[in-house]
Amino acid sequence: MAHIVILGAGTGGMPAAYELRAALDKSHRITVVNAVEYFQFVPSNPWLAVGWRERNAITFPIGPHLEQKGIEFVAQRVTRIDPAQNAVELLDGRRLAYDYLVITTGPKLAFDEVPGSGPEGHTQSICLVDHAEATWARYQQFLDDPGPAIIGALPGASCFGPAYEFSFIFNTDLRRRKLRHKVPITYVTSEPYIGHLGLGGVGDSKTMLESEFRNNDIHWITNAKVTRIEADKMFVTEMDEHGQPKKEHELPFKFSMMLPAFKGVDAVASVEGLCNPRGFVLIDENQRSKKYRNIFSAGVCVAIPPVEVTPVPTGAPKTGYMIETMVSAIVHNIAAEIAGRPADAKATWNAICLADMGNTGAAFVALPQIPPRNVNWFKKGRWVHLAKVAFEKYFMYKMKNGTSEPIYEKYVLKALGIERLER
Repeated sequence: MAHIVILGAGTGGMPAAYELRAALDKSHRITVVNAVEYFQFVPSNPWLAVGWRERNAITFPIGPHLEQKGIEFVAQRVTRIDPAQNAVELLDGRRLAYDYLVITTGPKLAFDEVPGSGPEGHTQSICLVDHAEATWARYQQFLDDPGPAIIGALPGASCFGPAYEFSFIFNTDLRRRKLRHKVPITYVTSEPYIGHLGLGGVGDSKTMLESEFRNNDIHWITNAKVTRIEADKMFVTEMDEHGQPKKEHELPFKFSMMLPAFKGVDAVASVEGLCNPRGFVLIDENQRSKKYRNIFSAGVCVAIPPVEVTPVPTGAPKTGYMIETMVSAIVHNIAAEIAGRPADAKATWNAICLADMGNTGAAFVALPQIPPRNVNWFKKGRWVHLAKVAFEKYFMYKMKNGTSEPIYEKYVLKALGIERLER
């Protein structure tokens, strides 16, 4: 009998648990360990942050849903991984032995790299449901005394989509409240140009997103190195194409939401030989640790090199379809090893994203993620907004009911006119 321990119960960990349970007979134990007792659908946080969702619509308690599928659940933070003894240590002192470890923890938010940033500083966040709730509270105060707003991404960020989403959702909500004329909006980003997305651009993303910003009176600063943030002012060094200072900005604001760079969580990053210097898990083409052969990893916590060198550091995003295929590869490979077969499954590292823009939306497909690509397009329309709402509802249904079918493979690709992708 094998014991598989999964660290993290997000959009990687929960599907991994369900798919493993479907693939393995009941003699094998599966245990999910998560720092909090609830699942949170992070892609809906931009809506929560402006009051378009309530917390209970995008969260649910994990334990009952996993347990009804025969999966054990522990709501504890992991303090240490001991790969020599094949065990993890928990905050309450417990120690769990494993035969296979699956790391899907997501990232540590590196707000500390820019003084004054983050919920403990002077900017808001939508990275966690708690952050989004706090942003909604701050936004309500802002509505009583509106003024300049800054939205964007800090140096080293890799997940730019939510910053664009929040810019447009914030803009749309202010228009609905008849307050937009009182709020100058500036988008400040480490990307070298609008629409880079950490991917070197996708299709016509640069032109289309610049056009949307112009049409909605959103100004921007790219190649932006935010150096520090005070209570009502952001200090930004705009770099040139060679990475040299071009212009210094002191931007006043009354409201700001800035996405941070990511790092690996402490318990994972501290394992000798497991991670790169930023704490992301080093994996081979089969999602397996390069040093510890019974450790696998998927999602934001894995190491992926940047698509290209940029004047201000940017990282490559890990989008939903990529994570889904990482998880499926891990499940296949663990099941194969247990059965004595070769563990040869590989993920499809392609980028597919549905981004809401308030009352419309944008979809992009980059196959593969790193150019040159076989498929490379970016399209806009209200249908994307509607598709994302539908996707939210179905994903929450899947996570509550334990269906193991791949969402992107079965539904999203067909909705985009792509019948099948080779793994």
